[in-house]
Amino acid sequence: MFKYILKRLLSFIPVIIIVSIMAFLITHLMPGDPVRVILGNFASEEQVLNLKNQLGLNKPLYEQFVLWIFKIAKGDFGKSIFLNIPVKDAILNRVEPTFLLALIGQSIGLFIGIPLGVIAAVKHKTIVDQSAITISLIGVSIPSFWLSLILILIFSVQLRWFPVCGYKPISEVGFGVFRYLTLPGITLGFMQSGIISRMTRSSMLDVLRQDYITTARNKGLIEILVIYRHALKNALIPIITVIGFSFAVLLGGTWIVETVFNIPGTGSLAINAIMKRDYPVIQGSMIFVAIIYLCINLLIDICYAFLNPKVKYK
Repeated sequence: MFKYILKRLLSFIPVIIIVSIMAFLITHLMPGDPVRVILGNFASEEQVLNLKNQLGLNKPLYEQFVLWIFKIAKGDFGKSIFLNIPVKDAILNRVEPTFLLALIGQSIGLFIGIPLGVIAAVKHKTIVDQSAITISLIGVSIPSFWLSLILILIFSVQLRWFPVCGYKPISEVGFGVFRYLTLPGITLGFMQSGIISRMTRSSMLDVLRQDYITTARNKGLIEILVIYRHALKNALIPIITVIGFSFAVLLGGTWIVETVFNIPGTGSLAINAIMKRDYPVIQGSMIFVAIIYLCINLLIDICYAFLNPKVKYK
């Protein structure tokens, strides 16, 4: 297992290099000029040229790329044009709300999605199954901004249980941070529950048709043991895959929900950087998301070995 993990970690290097190249090219192919955004449309050409010289944007594209790659290799992602702080610090400062929001959203999604999918599979082709399918379809289809606004209207404006928007870090409010993340967490959790429940139902239906499930029932085992000890355990591998990648999406930043609730996470950071053509932050955010996906993918593969002893890694 250790050799496999080391091998996978080494395989991250070429992937990060490819993502870095794509991030650099995409940002420079985007329409718009960050210098013009900073100085405004009425700035003189001399002012524009001076700022380009300061930012290094006057150099040929290949030269900018080489210099940037060497900095990335040293762990230097550059400096944000607008925030005037290192990109690494800008991203790390936004990780806390995004991580907590992803954790809450995924937990709610699991709490709703897995039981819903199991019940739907056990009660296949009944009204319970159809109801579960309907709920999962709503979770997958409903726009996140619309659900966010409905929750704000009910629980923040009318009942006044939660703040309308905003965020305060754990260092200031402690567990009070969950007051700011409950509504956005429910929004994300309901959406995730739709995806998870559909995969759980599909995977459970495949397992429940297997001969060993029939044998377990014929031996007189309690139905709940058959469902959770034998069926669900063997159905978890595809479910874990969906859970892992959906969690990676949340960790990468859910910019719509973060924008609606005015949460300063990595998603809103990336969107603001795109709007302002802040090249270093855009590039750093893309690499950050790529690293998250690689790490989650590695964790999923490791989980496979614990869930299924037949899985061997070399």
